[in-house]
Amino acid sequence: MLKSVLVVGASVAALAGIGVVAGVPMVHGWLDERHEQEGTYPTGKEAKADRVAMPVWLPDGATDVHFKFRTTDGNRILTARLPDGKLPPACVPAAGHHRPGLTAAWFPQGVVHKETVRCGKYWGYTEKNTLYAWQRDRDAGNEHAAEPVHLP
Repeated sequence: MLKSVLVVGASVAALAGIGVVAGVPMVHGWLDERHEQEGTYPTGKEAKADRVAMPVWLPDGATDVHFKFRTTDGNRILTARLPDGKLPPACVPAAGHHRPGLTAAWFPQGVVHKETVRCGKYWGYTEKNTLYAWQRDRDAGNEHAAEPVHLP
């Protein structure tokens, strides 16, 4: 009898251990995703009116704006069509090897080494008339401060 109690107890402990090992990453992933927000906007003006996390340098006339950010840190990704093809005045030539901290189906992969500009705290590049930009958490500031935001 004692032997079967020990076997059952050991089995329960083993299953509990497996549950913890498997469950912790799942919960961590769920919490991370819960803190990610994104949106699509017809214009830069509408994007800035809806999201205070939108960078101030985004032109009001930009179209087809996609934006994703994490509420727990300074990671952001953004795409926007620039109707005239001109970069905002806040964008200056820059180069580097900076990997975005987020991904999305609408944001290209493999952008490291492609950045040609720095727009405020964002790294970016253009392809045709589309701007692809990202802010990394470590570039956001000591307190995960986002790019200065537009307040309507």
